[in-house]
Amino acid sequence: MKKMVNRALVTLAFLAAPIMAHAENIAVVDMGEVFEQLPQREQISKSLKAEFGDRVAQVQKMQEEMRSLVEKQQRDGALMSETQKTDMVRKMESLKSEFQLKGKALDEDMRRRQGEEQNKLLVQVQKAINTIAEKEKYDMVLQRGAVIFVKPDADISGKVVEALSKGK
Repeated sequence: MKKMVNRALVTLAFLAAPIMAHAENIAVVDMGEVFEQLPQREQISKSLKAEFGDRVAQVQKMQEEMRSLVEKQQRDGALMSETQKTDMVRKMESLKSEFQLKGKALDEDMRRRQGEEQNKLLVQVQKAINTIAEKEKYDMVLQRGAVIFVKPDADISGKVVEALSKGK
């Protein structure tokens, strides 16, 4: 029995040796941190504000107009005739439906464009990660959220931000 246990341990040692010899060089990237620190994020934000600025202003103007109509109705409602009240309610409902329609379209368009820009940025981040991984001979790069513990020197997030900052 003792010989059998010894043979099993020796066999395990021989099997484990190649695995131990092939220890992998692993790095970790915190994608959230990378995206927060990228200077390109600020540029994208500015370009989206410029692209949608007129439409945002138009929707805000409609909102302000609705607010002023509500205030007028509250303030002057007792003095208005039934016809004036009906006209005011119709105008408010019309403005409200137009506001909702334009607001929803604006939100969808902004979300779509923001997604497009983020995808472009994601491609750049992925290229930077691949370049760093090849240069520093990493066998594997994991997202920070996929690991419980990592040594600070294995985190290449700062290197990715630096590479993308230089390449603007």
